Amino acid sequence: MDIRLAQEQDWMLLKQVRLAALLDAPTAFGVSYQAAADYTDAQWMQRAASETGTRFWLAIKDGLPLGMIGAGVSGANRFNLIGMWVAPALRGSGVASRLVGAVKSCALEQGYEQVYLDVAPDNARAASFYLKQGFNFVDEWEPLQSHPHIMVQTMLWAARR
Repeated sequence: MDIRLAQEQDWMLLKQVRLAALLDAPTAFGVSYQAAADYTDAQWMQRAASETGTRFWLAIKDGLPLGMIGAGVSGANRFNLIGMWVAPALRGSGVASRLVGAVKSCALEQGYEQVYLDVAPDNARAASFYLKQGFNFVDEWEPLQSHPHIMVQTMLWAARR
């Protein structure tokens, strides 16, 4: 399994894995499947090239994208992990840990010692995974943009120095 930062030429792989993620877990992401499906090829190219302010890493095996994760700095100057997904057949294989590790490394390289993410506490598998990765819940809640009836809670990872 290769974990690599997406480049512009990876736009079709990014599109494929992102749409698969949105179909598999529609209430786990801040964008709906239909909204993402409506992106133009140029918009997917911009996303893959990190031109939107978010970087994406892909988990690739035998030329197929089987996982992804994104990260970017918010307007509040927080380094955020977003859009994490691994194909069901690979869950529990260590791929997710490697994707999160890529985001943590990127944060540290950019001078950020904390990484934030949002998760629905009902998503027990994801919450448990993030706890094992060293994230902890903080008392911040907000509605999920794609499904405002779902409240997500912030989790925080802090580098140990």
